[in-house]
Amino acid sequence: MRYSRFFLPTVKEIPADAEVISHQLMLRAGMIRRLASGLYTHLPLGLRSLRKVESIIREEMDAAGALELLMPMVQPAELWQESGRWEKYGRELLRFTDRHDRPFCLGPTHEEVITDLVRREVRSYRDLPLVFYQIQTKFRDEIRPRFGLMRAREFLMKDAYSFDVDDEGLDRTYRAMYDAYCRIFERCGLDYRPVEADTGTIGGHASHEFMVLAETGEDSIACCTACSYASNVELAQVVSSPPPLVSPESREEARKVSTPGKRSIEEVSGFLGIPPDRIVKTLVFATDKGPVAALVRGDHEINEIKLGRFLGVEEIRLASDEEVRLAAKVSPGFVGPVGLSGVRIVADPAVLSMDGFTAGAGEEDYHIVGLVWGRDLPVPETADIRNITVHDPCPRCGGRIEIRRGIEVGHVFKLGTAYSEALGARFLDENGTEKPIIMGCYGIGVGRTLAAAIEQNHDANGIVFPRPIAPFDVIVCPLKTEDPAYIHAADDLLHALTRAGFQVLLDDRDLRPGVKFKDADLIGVPVRVTLGKLLADGIVEIRERRSGEVVMCPMVEVLERVSSLLVR
Repeated sequence: MRYSRFFLPTVKEIPADAEVISHQLMLRAGMIRRLASGLYTHLPLGLRSLRKVESIIREEMDAAGALELLMPMVQPAELWQESGRWEKYGRELLRFTDRHDRPFCLGPTHEEVITDLVRREVRSYRDLPLVFYQIQTKFRDEIRPRFGLMRAREFLMKDAYSFDVDDEGLDRTYRAMYDAYCRIFERCGLDYRPVEADTGTIGGHASHEFMVLAETGEDSIACCTACSYASNVELAQVVSSPPPLVSPESREEARKVSTPGKRSIEEVSGFLGIPPDRIVKTLVFATDKGPVAALVRGDHEINEIKLGRFLGVEEIRLASDEEVRLAAKVSPGFVGPVGLSGVRIVADPAVLSMDGFTAGAGEEDYHIVGLVWGRDLPVPETADIRNITVHDPCPRCGGRIEIRRGIEVGHVFKLGTAYSEALGARFLDENGTEKPIIMGCYGIGVGRTLAAAIEQNHDANGIVFPRPIAPFDVIVCPLKTEDPAYIHAADDLLHALTRAGFQVLLDDRDLRPGVKFKDADLIGVPVRVTLGKLLADGIVEIRERRSGEVVMCPMVEVLERVSSLLVR
């Protein structure tokens, strides 16, 4: 491919509206252009990389026994009403009516559509198991689209759905998809972690997220340095030590102290000269089952998902100031477990290990210091309701935990019978008994994977693509385009490298060498071959983009040298 015939509008300046590095570089490298909020056109360079990610996904899904199909993006409302998600999904579901006033939506996912297909076609256990997948456009009406392809409204996704006769079959299929996902992200050249995760709006009873590690990631991941354990902090189990055996009589009496206007843990800690881990933080939550007071140590963070799961509620949120005053009879910041009545209290186990601690007094501008469980207040019910920290042991092996940032690029779910029961997808077993089909769901954000790869692979000069998803393998840069000898030699290299199976971009533009080099670095092509001053002696320069290593190489050895750089 000749640069002069390729549409590649690179930009020097960082776009003002691009917040993260992948968005900045994809715009600057001429990979995407914005049409409207959360809507992007994939330009030829970006589409080449996108298709490479797609190709890797297809190969691995096919190898895992999945069958490709293509479902409509427009979905009838009655399917979503049957599953119960028409109202539950929220405003991200773009609803509309056709000319006959029939309600439809643009599909953000396809559980309903695929289940409808299977319930119409599958009758017997002999028809199962089945795994279908598609690579198709989705639409989610995000309230705040941002970060380019990271959180777009319209995006390309690979979604797969499995159908089994029992849980054992689902376990096998889930493992096959899990392993396929590992191979996909390994082949894309990404540093990733499969992590235990919450099932969210999709539903089901088990799931894993696949996270690309990057400092700009929105998600926090707890990773063990000693074993393979990794979990989203939303789900990471906290292993708590049993509370110490302390005689209440051996402690000084609790006393109320004035803390005027000191509401936050930081303010109370500084004012009283007490470390945060000696203070109990009490937060009131509004739920569909009434108000709940959650207690954690002052240096810990309450995990709303864990709390909601323990309470068995469908709706949970931090109570407003007015709701706190109504439930606790005091302003936020001065709520504590002492004298709190009519409100369910749930404490993290670490709170029970505290002795002689400080908490809100339940009275405006006051806290109580020296509190002891069992003496000054009853021991509350306990549950793991906080985020894991680097000071907690690994729940699997007891090793050291570190918190990493990650970008979710894939998610696998064990759905069970959530959709098959709702939509009536059933089969007859070998005894003629009708049973619901057991389902699984498996998604990969194709464009998001590409963007995450850039977040993980870049430097000050631009993108540093892993070779498997780079738009081109090699860029050939003749520095004297007006000299027929240079163009002839460049053409020879183009054809030789192309015949060897490499994808080559020949920069035949009549521009200064510095401009060509900057563009080559910006678009992230793994290898640059430069035809410069030594061409008359049969010598060219070969530079590896990732390492910056430069070697001078005879023309007759270029193919061998380039091959060694690209296949290692």
